[in-house]
Amino acid sequence: MKRLAVSVGCPCGIGPEVSIAAAEKGIRGARLLLVGDCATLARVTKTPKKIVRVDDPAKAWTLPAGSIAVWQPTGSLAARERKPGAPGKAAGAAQLAWIDAATDLVAKGGADALVTGPVSKDVIASSGTRGSKNFLGHTEHLAARLGAHEVTMAFWTKRLTASLVTTHLALANVPRAITTKDVARAVYWTARFVRSLEETRPVAVAGLNPHAGENGRLGHEEKKAITPGINRALSRLSDDKVKIKVEGPLPAETAFRLGAAGRYGAVVAMYHDQATIPMKLLGFGDAVNVSLGLPIVRTSVDHGTAYDRAGKGTADPHGMIEALKLAVRLAR
Repeated sequence: MKRLAVSVGCPCGIGPEVSIAAAEKGIRGARLLLVGDCATLARVTKTPKKIVRVDDPAKAWTLPAGSIAVWQPTGSLAARERKPGAPGKAAGAAQLAWIDAATDLVAKGGADALVTGPVSKDVIASSGTRGSKNFLGHTEHLAARLGAHEVTMAFWTKRLTASLVTTHLALANVPRAITTKDVARAVYWTARFVRSLEETRPVAVAGLNPHAGENGRLGHEEKKAITPGINRALSRLSDDKVKIKVEGPLPAETAFRLGAAGRYGAVVAMYHDQATIPMKLLGFGDAVNVSLGLPIVRTSVDHGTAYDRAGKGTADPHGMIEALKLAVRLAR
């Protein structure tokens, strides 16, 4: 059985609800430890008697089947601080603390993988708590906390994987952030990831510019950084004896169209929305966010806090269930 530490996300969003729903359903081959506020989780469960608060995370793995283990590494939130749809500074501080506690638990070997619920970047960054000021998202925060220098954000579905060269970056800053080094990093880790899942289809690499630059007429990033990055990644993959074809740079619409049609197993995109728009069209609710290149396994839901739906009991846990299932596969 794989031990999964689940930081439940913002207490005022749907994260606690989808985390509890997934725990109630049960995940084959896994034991779960929810990291969050007990009162918040008790509010959203249909089976509060199954919740068992543990002071020592190690005790979670020995509880009777059917129990829902909860570790609360922070002080209890007042009712006003966990009110659905109304996050404040306390909620921001709490969700960041739960991420850090769950991450450290996995990094120290106390759990096999980290699964994260949806958080609010703005609420965390505005909380004033230590380490929150420059919070841009899980990927960047976990990379810094774990000292990982080659982390790549990816989105996995059964149909297609997409990954990013740049992540949470203003669009105006993207062109100068497309470097040979970062293209090589994203292509390398994407190829390793899909091969680890026994994917044999090629990896496509999208260009930055329309028509992949049209041989330099519409931009030079393809020639200056993307093609050299692909070649560097192929050399590294060859050294590691990872056998997979990589094609590109291709026009982004072509890469994703052919990927959706089944020709490619993955597409490496240059910036955030170049990947997230097609992936949400292809599999919203099914996609799993994966951080590649970390020293631990980390998966996440691919949706937000949905403050407008929080507390109504209508949140769909399918995305969390898929994230948990993928974490089990990767932890093996």
